Amino acid sequence: MAFRKEPQFTHGTVAKTAIVLVNLGTPDAPTTKAVRRYLKQFLSDPRVVEIPRAIWWAILHGVILPFRSSKSAHKYASIWTNEGSPLKVHTEKQATLLRGYLGQRGHQVKVAYAMRYGSPSITEVLDQLKVDGCERILVLPAYPQYSATTTASIYDAVFAHYAQVRNVPELRLIKHYHDHEEYIQALKESVQAHWAMHGMPDQLVMSFHGVPKRTLTLGDPYHCECHKTARLLAQQLGLGPEQYQVTFQSRFGKAEWLQPYTAPTLQKMAKQGVKRVDVMCPGFTSDCLETLEEIAIEAKQDFLGAGGKEFHFIACLNQSQPWISAMASLVEEHMIGWPTHLTDSERTGMKLQADASKQRAERLGAAQ
Repeated sequence: MAFRKEPQFTHGTVAKTAIVLVNLGTPDAPTTKAVRRYLKQFLSDPRVVEIPRAIWWAILHGVILPFRSSKSAHKYASIWTNEGSPLKVHTEKQATLLRGYLGQRGHQVKVAYAMRYGSPSITEVLDQLKVDGCERILVLPAYPQYSATTTASIYDAVFAHYAQVRNVPELRLIKHYHDHEEYIQALKESVQAHWAMHGMPDQLVMSFHGVPKRTLTLGDPYHCECHKTARLLAQQLGLGPEQYQVTFQSRFGKAEWLQPYTAPTLQKMAKQGVKRVDVMCPGFTSDCLETLEEIAIEAKQDFLGAGGKEFHFIACLNQSQPWISAMASLVEEHMIGWPTHLTDSERTGMKLQADASKQRAERLGAAQ
Protein backbone atom coordinates (compact mmCIF):
# COMPACT_ATOMS: atom_id res chain seq x y z
CA MET A 1 0.00 0.00 0.00
CA ALA A 2 1.25 3.49 -0.88
CA PHE A 3 0.75 6.03 1.90
CA ARG A 4 0.14 9.71 1.30
CA LYS A 5 3.30 11.79 1.07
CA GLU A 6 4.32 13.29 4.40
CA PRO A 7 5.24 16.98 4.58
CA GLN A 8 8.86 17.84 5.31
CA PHE A 9 9.54 17.58 9.03
CA THR A 10 11.75 19.97 11.00
CA HIS A 11 13.02 18.78 14.37
CA GLY A 12 12.13 21.04 17.26
CA THR A 13 8.80 22.12 15.72
CA VAL A 14 6.13 22.59 18.40
CA ALA A 15 3.17 20.25 17.89
CA LYS A 16 -0.10 22.11 17.38
CA THR A 17 -3.74 21.36 18.14
CA ALA A 18 -6.59 21.78 15.68
CA ILE A 19 -10.37 21.71 15.88
CA VAL A 20 -12.24 20.62 12.75
CA LEU A 21 -15.89 21.63 12.58
CA VAL A 22 -17.57 19.29 10.08
CA ASN A 23 -20.95 19.94 8.50
CA LEU A 24 -22.93 17.89 5.98
CA GLY A 25 -22.07 19.82 2.84
CA THR A 26 -23.55 21.81 0.01
CA PRO A 27 -23.30 22.14 -3.77
CA ASP A 28 -20.73 24.62 -5.03
CA ALA A 29 -23.44 26.50 -6.92
CA PRO A 30 -27.25 26.40 -7.31
CA THR A 31 -26.97 24.79 -10.74
CA THR A 32 -28.14 21.43 -12.03
CA LYS A 33 -24.58 20.30 -12.76
CA ALA A 34 -23.25 21.26 -9.31
CA VAL A 35 -26.26 19.81 -7.49
CA ARG A 36 -26.03 16.57 -9.45
CA ARG A 37 -22.35 16.21 -8.48
CA TYR A 38 -23.19 16.88 -4.84
CA LEU A 39 -26.18 14.51 -4.74
CA LYS A 40 -24.14 11.75 -6.35
CA GLN A 41 -21.52 11.94 -3.60
CA PHE A 42 -24.08 12.31 -0.81
CA LEU A 43 -26.44 9.56 -1.93
CA SER A 44 -23.62 7.15 -2.75
CA ASP A 45 -22.70 6.96 0.93
CA PRO A 46 -23.83 3.56 2.31
CA ARG A 47 -24.36 5.24 5.68
CA VAL A 48 -27.03 7.45 4.09
CA VAL A 49 -28.78 4.81 1.99
CA GLU A 50 -28.62 1.20 3.19
CA ILE A 51 -30.33 -0.33 0.16
CA PRO A 52 -28.25 -3.08 -1.54
CA ARG A 53 -25.73 -1.35 -3.80
CA ALA A 54 -26.78 -2.91 -7.11
CA ILE A 55 -30.42 -1.96 -6.64
CA TRP A 56 -29.66 1.50 -5.30
CA TRP A 57 -27.13 2.24 -8.04
CA ALA A 58 -29.79 1.67 -10.68
CA ILE A 59 -32.28 3.91 -8.85
CA LEU A 60 -29.71 6.64 -8.17
CA HIS A 61 -28.32 6.86 -11.71
CA GLY A 62 -31.49 5.96 -13.56
CA VAL A 63 -34.07 8.01 -11.69
CA ILE A 64 -32.83 10.33 -8.94
CA LEU A 65 -29.84 12.08 -10.48
CA PRO A 66 -31.44 12.66 -13.92
CA PHE A 67 -34.72 13.99 -12.53
CA ARG A 68 -34.07 15.36 -9.04
CA SER A 69 -30.96 17.44 -9.71
CA SER A 70 -32.76 20.18 -11.63
CA LYS A 71 -35.59 20.39 -9.10
CA SER A 72 -33.14 20.57 -6.20
CA ALA A 73 -31.08 23.22 -8.00
CA HIS A 74 -34.19 25.40 -8.23
CA LYS A 75 -34.68 25.04 -4.47
CA TYR A 76 -31.06 25.92 -3.74
CA ALA A 77 -31.35 28.97 -5.95
CA SER A 78 -34.28 30.21 -3.85
CA ILE A 79 -32.13 30.40 -0.70
CA TRP A 80 -28.68 31.19 -2.17
CA THR A 81 -27.06 34.41 -0.93
CA ASN A 82 -24.54 36.86 -2.36
CA GLU A 83 -21.95 35.19 -0.12
CA GLY A 84 -22.88 31.72 -1.38
CA SER A 85 -24.51 28.70 0.21
CA PRO A 86 -26.04 29.64 3.61
CA LEU A 87 -24.79 26.43 5.22
CA LYS A 88 -21.22 27.01 4.07
CA VAL A 89 -21.30 30.70 4.99
CA HIS A 90 -22.59 30.00 8.49
CA THR A 91 -20.18 27.11 9.08
CA GLU A 92 -17.17 29.16 8.00
CA LYS A 93 -18.18 32.06 10.25
CA GLN A 94 -18.77 29.71 13.17
CA ALA A 95 -15.25 28.32 12.78
CA THR A 96 -13.78 31.83 12.70
CA LEU A 97 -15.71 32.92 15.79
CA LEU A 98 -14.90 29.70 17.62
CA ARG A 99 -11.20 30.35 17.06
CA GLY A 100 -11.61 33.79 18.59
CA TYR A 101 -13.59 32.54 21.59
CA LEU A 102 -11.03 29.82 22.33
CA GLY A 103 -8.24 32.37 22.01
CA GLN A 104 -9.96 34.62 24.52
CA ARG A 105 -10.10 31.65 26.89
CA GLY A 106 -6.35 31.20 26.56
CA HIS A 107 -6.20 28.33 24.05
CA GLN A 108 -3.70 28.42 21.20
CA VAL A 109 -5.40 26.20 18.62
CA LYS A 110 -6.22 26.21 14.93
CA VAL A 111 -9.87 25.95 13.93
CA ALA A 112 -10.87 24.79 10.47
CA TYR A 113 -14.12 23.69 8.90
CA ALA A 114 -14.82 20.86 6.47
CA MET A 115 -17.76 19.33 4.63
CA ARG A 116 -18.59 15.63 4.57
CA TYR A 117 -19.77 16.06 0.99
CA GLY A 118 -18.54 18.84 -1.26
CA SER A 119 -15.78 21.28 -0.43
CA PRO A 120 -13.65 21.84 1.48
CA SER A 121 -13.46 18.08 1.92
CA ILE A 122 -12.35 16.36 5.09
CA THR A 123 -9.28 15.03 3.29
CA GLU A 124 -8.28 18.49 2.03
CA VAL A 125 -8.57 19.99 5.49
CA LEU A 126 -6.76 17.17 7.31
CA ASP A 127 -3.94 17.29 4.75
CA GLN A 128 -3.51 21.03 5.30
CA LEU A 129 -3.52 20.65 9.08
CA LYS A 130 -0.72 18.11 8.78
CA VAL A 131 1.29 20.60 6.71
CA ASP A 132 0.57 23.17 9.43
CA GLY A 133 2.14 20.90 12.04
CA CYS A 134 -1.03 19.84 13.87
CA GLU A 135 -0.39 16.67 15.86
CA ARG A 136 -3.64 16.75 17.84
CA ILE A 137 -6.99 16.79 16.01
CA LEU A 138 -10.43 17.17 17.59
CA VAL A 139 -13.35 16.55 15.23
CA LEU A 140 -16.55 18.42 16.07
CA PRO A 141 -19.58 17.31 14.00
CA ALA A 142 -22.17 20.02 13.42
CA TYR A 143 -24.87 17.51 14.45
CA PRO A 144 -25.96 17.71 18.11
CA GLN A 145 -27.83 14.39 17.88
CA TYR A 146 -25.85 11.31 16.87
CA SER A 147 -26.97 9.29 13.88
CA ALA A 148 -25.17 6.65 11.87
CA THR A 149 -26.31 8.54 8.77
CA THR A 150 -24.47 11.72 9.78
CA THR A 151 -21.96 11.55 12.64
CA ALA A 152 -20.78 8.01 11.86
CA SER A 153 -20.31 8.98 8.23
CA ILE A 154 -17.90 11.71 9.34
CA TYR A 155 -16.02 9.10 11.36
CA ASP A 156 -15.83 6.88 8.25
CA ALA A 157 -14.31 9.69 6.21
CA VAL A 158 -11.79 10.61 8.92
CA PHE A 159 -10.71 6.99 9.45
CA ALA A 160 -10.53 6.34 5.69
CA HIS A 161 -8.24 9.33 5.32
CA TYR A 162 -5.89 8.29 8.11
CA ALA A 163 -5.80 4.72 6.81
CA GLN A 164 -3.66 6.22 4.03
CA VAL A 165 -1.44 8.28 6.34
CA ARG A 166 1.90 7.07 7.71
CA ASN A 167 2.20 9.46 10.66
CA VAL A 168 -1.27 9.62 12.20
CA PRO A 169 -1.96 12.43 14.71
CA GLU A 170 -3.62 12.02 18.08
CA LEU A 171 -7.32 11.97 17.32
CA ARG A 172 -10.47 12.73 19.31
CA LEU A 173 -14.04 12.76 18.00
CA ILE A 174 -17.12 14.27 19.62
CA LYS A 175 -20.09 11.93 19.32
CA HIS A 176 -23.03 14.10 20.41
CA TYR A 177 -24.09 17.02 22.56
CA HIS A 178 -27.88 16.79 22.31
CA ASP A 179 -28.24 17.31 26.07
CA HIS A 180 -25.30 19.63 26.68
CA GLU A 181 -26.38 22.35 29.10
CA GLU A 182 -25.02 25.26 27.07
CA TYR A 183 -26.43 23.94 23.78
CA ILE A 184 -29.89 23.75 25.37
CA GLN A 185 -29.36 27.23 26.83
CA ALA A 186 -28.44 28.59 23.40
CA LEU A 187 -31.64 27.13 21.94
CA LYS A 188 -33.64 28.59 24.81
CA GLU A 189 -32.23 32.08 24.30
CA SER A 190 -32.91 31.86 20.58
CA VAL A 191 -36.58 31.03 21.16
CA GLN A 192 -36.99 33.62 23.90
CA ALA A 193 -35.48 36.33 21.72
CA HIS A 194 -37.98 35.50 18.99
CA TRP A 195 -40.90 35.49 21.41
CA ALA A 196 -39.79 38.79 22.92
CA MET A 197 -40.25 40.37 19.50
CA HIS A 198 -43.27 38.46 18.21
CA GLY A 199 -45.09 37.02 21.19
CA MET A 200 -45.74 33.34 21.89
CA PRO A 201 -47.43 30.89 19.48
CA ASP A 202 -50.26 28.46 20.07
CA GLN A 203 -47.78 25.64 19.38
CA LEU A 204 -44.02 25.32 19.17
CA VAL A 205 -42.99 22.69 16.62
CA MET A 206 -39.48 21.24 16.88
CA SER A 207 -38.74 19.70 13.50
CA PHE A 208 -35.76 17.34 13.19
CA HIS A 209 -34.38 15.76 10.03
CA GLY A 210 -35.97 12.38 9.45
CA VAL A 211 -34.35 8.99 8.98
CA PRO A 212 -35.92 5.62 8.09
CA LYS A 213 -37.77 4.05 11.02
CA ARG A 214 -35.77 0.84 10.65
CA THR A 215 -32.67 2.67 11.88
CA LEU A 216 -34.38 3.05 15.27
CA THR A 217 -35.26 -0.62 15.50
CA LEU A 218 -31.71 -1.53 14.49
CA GLY A 219 -30.21 0.47 17.36
CA ASP A 220 -29.58 4.03 16.17
CA PRO A 221 -30.07 6.43 19.15
CA TYR A 222 -31.03 9.42 16.99
CA HIS A 223 -34.77 9.30 17.69
CA CYS A 224 -34.24 9.18 21.44
CA GLU A 225 -31.68 11.99 21.39
CA CYS A 226 -34.02 14.25 19.38
CA HIS A 227 -36.77 13.72 21.95
CA LYS A 228 -34.39 14.37 24.83
CA THR A 229 -33.28 17.66 23.26
CA ALA A 230 -36.92 18.66 22.83
CA ARG A 231 -37.86 17.68 26.37
CA LEU A 232 -34.95 19.58 27.92
CA LEU A 233 -35.65 22.68 25.84
CA ALA A 234 -39.36 22.58 26.68
CA GLN A 235 -38.50 22.37 30.37
CA GLN A 236 -36.21 25.38 30.09
CA LEU A 237 -38.95 27.32 28.29
CA GLY A 238 -41.57 26.28 30.85
CA LEU A 239 -43.73 24.53 28.25
CA GLY A 240 -46.12 21.74 29.05
CA PRO A 241 -46.44 18.63 26.82
CA GLU A 242 -49.53 20.13 25.16
CA GLN A 243 -47.63 23.26 24.07
CA TYR A 244 -45.00 21.72 21.81
CA GLN A 245 -44.67 18.97 19.23
CA VAL A 246 -41.69 16.98 17.92
CA THR A 247 -41.81 16.16 14.20
CA PHE A 248 -39.50 14.81 11.51
CA GLN A 249 -38.97 16.30 8.06
CA SER A 250 -37.31 15.49 4.72
CA ARG A 251 -38.87 12.09 4.19
CA PHE A 252 -37.62 10.41 1.00
CA GLY A 253 -38.91 7.30 -0.77
CA LYS A 254 -41.78 4.96 0.12
CA ALA A 255 -40.39 3.37 3.28
CA GLU A 256 -41.71 4.44 6.67
CA TRP A 257 -39.57 7.09 8.37
CA LEU A 258 -39.63 8.44 11.90
CA GLN A 259 -43.01 9.96 12.68
CA PRO A 260 -44.90 12.22 13.00
CA TYR A 261 -43.99 13.90 9.71
CA THR A 262 -43.67 17.68 9.82
CA ALA A 263 -45.84 18.76 6.86
CA PRO A 264 -48.91 16.58 7.65
CA THR A 265 -48.67 17.58 11.32
CA LEU A 266 -48.78 21.29 10.47
CA GLN A 267 -51.73 20.75 8.13
CA LYS A 268 -53.56 18.81 10.84
CA MET A 269 -52.90 21.55 13.40
CA ALA A 270 -54.33 24.18 11.06
CA LYS A 271 -57.46 22.13 10.39
CA GLN A 272 -57.92 21.64 14.14
CA GLY A 273 -57.99 25.41 14.67
CA VAL A 274 -54.42 26.18 15.71
CA LYS A 275 -53.96 29.76 14.53
CA ARG A 276 -50.22 30.31 15.02
CA VAL A 277 -47.27 27.95 15.04
CA ASP A 278 -43.58 28.65 15.51
CA VAL A 279 -41.25 26.10 13.92
CA MET A 280 -37.61 25.59 14.83
CA CYS A 281 -35.04 22.98 13.79
CA PRO A 282 -32.83 22.12 16.80
CA GLY A 283 -30.95 19.42 14.90
CA PHE A 284 -29.47 21.95 12.48
CA THR A 285 -26.86 24.33 13.89
CA SER A 286 -26.70 26.30 10.61
CA ASP A 287 -29.55 27.39 8.41
CA CYS A 288 -29.56 25.52 5.12
CA LEU A 289 -31.86 24.17 2.41
CA GLU A 290 -33.76 22.01 4.89
CA THR A 291 -34.60 24.97 7.12
CA LEU A 292 -34.76 27.98 4.79
CA GLU A 293 -36.63 26.30 1.93
CA GLU A 294 -38.30 23.20 3.34
CA ILE A 295 -39.51 24.83 6.56
CA ALA A 296 -39.53 28.62 6.10
CA ILE A 297 -41.14 28.35 2.63
CA GLU A 298 -42.77 24.95 2.05
CA ALA A 299 -43.94 24.22 5.59
CA LYS A 300 -45.32 27.73 5.85
CA GLN A 301 -47.37 27.13 2.72
CA ASP A 302 -48.60 23.82 4.13
CA PHE A 303 -49.81 25.43 7.35
CA LEU A 304 -51.37 28.55 5.86
CA GLY A 305 -52.87 26.59 2.97
CA ALA A 306 -54.66 24.32 5.44
CA GLY A 307 -56.27 27.27 7.25
CA GLY A 308 -53.58 28.41 9.69
CA LYS A 309 -53.32 32.15 10.25
CA GLU A 310 -49.73 32.85 11.32
CA PHE A 311 -46.48 30.94 10.78
CA HIS A 312 -43.09 31.83 12.26
CA PHE A 313 -39.76 30.19 11.49
CA ILE A 314 -37.19 30.51 14.27
CA ALA A 315 -33.72 30.65 12.72
CA CYS A 316 -31.00 28.15 13.61
CA LEU A 317 -28.28 29.03 16.09
CA ASN A 318 -25.90 30.14 13.32
CA GLN A 319 -23.45 32.73 14.75
CA SER A 320 -25.38 33.57 17.93
CA GLN A 321 -23.15 34.40 20.88
CA PRO A 322 -24.63 31.72 23.20
CA TRP A 323 -24.03 29.04 20.56
CA ILE A 324 -20.41 29.98 19.83
CA SER A 325 -19.79 30.10 23.58
CA ALA A 326 -21.39 26.66 23.91
CA MET A 327 -19.15 25.31 21.16
CA ALA A 328 -16.10 26.70 22.93
CA SER A 329 -17.12 24.99 26.18
CA LEU A 330 -17.80 21.72 24.38
CA VAL A 331 -14.37 21.84 22.75
CA GLU A 332 -12.67 22.69 26.04
CA GLU A 333 -14.24 19.65 27.68
CA HIS A 334 -12.89 17.37 24.95
CA MET A 335 -9.40 18.93 24.89
CA ILE A 336 -8.70 18.17 28.56
CA GLY A 337 -5.13 16.97 28.90
CA TRP A 338 -3.91 18.58 25.70
CA PRO A 339 -1.34 21.39 26.10
CA THR A 340 -3.31 24.16 24.41
CA HIS A 341 -2.99 26.99 26.94
CA LEU A 342 -0.69 29.88 26.13
CA THR A 343 2.37 30.40 28.28
CA ASP A 344 2.86 33.71 30.07
CA SER A 345 5.46 34.79 27.51
CA GLU A 346 3.14 33.86 24.62
CA ARG A 347 0.30 35.83 26.20
CA THR A 348 2.60 38.83 26.58
CA GLY A 349 3.75 38.54 22.97
CA MET A 350 0.18 38.31 21.65
CA LYS A 351 -0.84 41.32 23.75
CA LEU A 352 2.08 43.36 22.41
CA GLN A 353 1.13 42.41 18.85
CA ALA A 354 -2.51 43.36 19.47
CA ASP A 355 -1.50 46.69 21.01
CA ALA A 356 0.80 47.45 18.09
CA SER A 357 -1.94 46.63 15.59
CA LYS A 358 -4.38 48.86 17.46
CA GLN A 359 -1.89 51.74 17.49
CA ARG A 360 -1.27 51.37 13.74
CA ALA A 361 -5.01 51.40 13.11
CA GLU A 362 -5.42 54.55 15.25
CA ARG A 363 -2.56 56.32 13.42
CA LEU A 364 -4.07 55.37 10.07
CA GLY A 365 -7.46 56.67 11.15
CA ALA A 366 -5.95 59.95 12.34
CA ALA A 367 -4.06 60.38 9.05
CA GLN A 368 -7.24 59.96 7.06
